[in-house]
Amino acid sequence: MKTQFADFLNGKHVVIVGGGSGMGRATAELATSLGAKVTIASRNADKLNAVADGIELHVSVAAVDTTNEANVKSWAAGLGEVDHLVISASSAAHGAFTDLPTDDLRGMIEAKFIGPYVTAREVLPFLKKGGSVTFFSGVLSRRPSAGATGLAAVNAAVETLAKGLALELAGRVRVNCISPGMVDTEAYAGMPEEARTEMFAQVASGLPVGRVGDAGEIAQAAALAMTNTFMTGSILDVDGGHLVRG
Repeated sequence: MKTQFADFLNGKHVVIVGGGSGMGRATAELATSLGAKVTIASRNADKLNAVADGIELHVSVAAVDTTNEANVKSWAAGLGEVDHLVISASSAAHGAFTDLPTDDLRGMIEAKFIGPYVTAREVLPFLKKGGSVTFFSGVLSRRPSAGATGLAAVNAAVETLAKGLALELAGRVRVNCISPGMVDTEAYAGMPEEARTEMFAQVASGLPVGRVGDAGEIAQAAALAMTNTFMTGSILDVDGGHLVRG
């Protein structure tokens, strides 16, 4: 009898860096519902504890600053065996090429590229053979927009990292990357509600699906990347048709 999809994560140890909110949190919720043992990590311990309290099944939490290499190394050493690593932790710095402060650009590179790079490297010794690493980029990697060139470049670097590691780690673990379009998450909570609603409506009007995404839909893609053993070096575009719109 073929294994059912719902069994693929049952009993597996899934580590989600960036699991305190948004797409990472949705992935933690989905993974636990499929029977996985989940460890969520981010810099914000309060967010992590709130997530753990809100998920019925057991979730372990750890406050980790992925821009602090020593912190990542000591945390990884205590994880035990890991089946799947998902790194959804992110950072975005918007601004025109001539105006974006260099420190803002450096901070984004540290959080969105170097942090995930170091995290994957330090967790690798504890990843079981046949496991997976899933990075997160973003739709701007291949469809940049004015005022977000730096973010587009960093997203593209993350995707190249995933493809390169899929080759370098072949036979050991699979490596993929999810490229979301605009998703309604806490990342936009700082905007006034009216401005946020207007932004979502404007983006939705240009997408074939006619709406922005939901964090749960991105979590489904993460589950696919973890469980599909014929998938490596892939970029999963979950963007509502952003790349094909006119």
